Amino acid sequence: MKKNILCLFLIVISSLSFSQNPYDLWLQYDNIEEQHILETYKNQVSNIYFSSNSPTGTVIKEEIQKAFKGLLNIEPKFDSKIPNLIISTLDELDPSIKQKLPEISNINDEGYLIQHIQEKKNSKIIISAKTEKGLLYGVFNFIKQMQLRNDLSEIAIYDSPKIQKRLLNHWDNLDRSVERGYAGFSIWDWYLLPELIKQEYIDYARANASIGINGTVLTNVNSNALVLSPRYIQKLKALADVFRPYGIQVYLTARFSAPIETGDLETADPLNAEVRQWWKNKADEIYAAIPDFGGFLVKANSEGQPGPNNYGRSHVDGANMLAEAVAPHNGIIMWRAFVYSEEKPEDRAKQAYSEFKPF
Repeated sequence: MKKNILCLFLIVISSLSFSQNPYDLWLQYDNIEEQHILETYKNQVSNIYFSSNSPTGTVIKEEIQKAFKGLLNIEPKFDSKIPNLIISTLDELDPSIKQKLPEISNINDEGYLIQHIQEKKNSKIIISAKTEKGLLYGVFNFIKQMQLRNDLSEIAIYDSPKIQKRLLNHWDNLDRSVERGYAGFSIWDWYLLPELIKQEYIDYARANASIGINGTVLTNVNSNALVLSPRYIQKLKALADVFRPYGIQVYLTARFSAPIETGDLETADPLNAEVRQWWKNKADEIYAAIPDFGGFLVKANSEGQPGPNNYGRSHVDGANMLAEAVAPHNGIIMWRAFVYSEEKPEDRAKQAYSEFKPF
């Protein structure tokens, strides 16, 4: 009789080390080991001028400190009288410098420029933008150029985002479960907000700002009306305060039947005057706490979610009711075109087209 032998192989890996920390994502600021590049960069950016002390300005300074200490092993100072790195909004730039920036008029409010110039006998690198949000994006790109070991003496970058709203859409629930989530609990710990601000929230904002994300929808599209309650608005405000210096707005998903589920009304009919007023009051309440609140993402009349069709109304009726509520605050409504019914004979991929094309 042959014996089945199970062999167990134990592989021992010793002295294994990784130079990168996965938590830091692409913001790896390890010391530049190429000595000639290191010395060149130090000579090019050692004297900095940047005067802003606003919340976003503070974030910019902190990022430069992290990057320069990590990449160049120097402690940056921001008040040099003879700077070789100038970080400034366009309206504060010296006119003689502006003349050397050929495409300055082409950048938009979130755009930026990074330009090497020669002024008299001194060479300078200019990072400029119309707004401090643009400056933040420009600084992140400049740091990336050093990470990539690019030649700063030839740098000439003019960049403006072509898409105004650049959002992440979380499918996170208030109990910290995540729909279709495979990586553990939600990052948002609603139970401990607003008192506890976790470091992860700051790191999240920093990473997103570094790639130009300017908004985040914090809650699942299969939404919970509880998030619109005063208690949760204060929790939302705490997150908004963390994200604001990084140029990130917060958004919520709105449950269409919230006026009923909060116990205030007996209907959510979008043409009902009391319902329309309820949403206006709710929008006013949110914006009073969070003036730069982005608006609502709505999934209505799909997969059993409530919506205007429940009352014989159209998607236009529902979307315009909410748009009317946020319009005075320059908010937006994202009406999610994910509508289908297994009871309809049409192909599922066509149903959204058939639903919205008449409008």
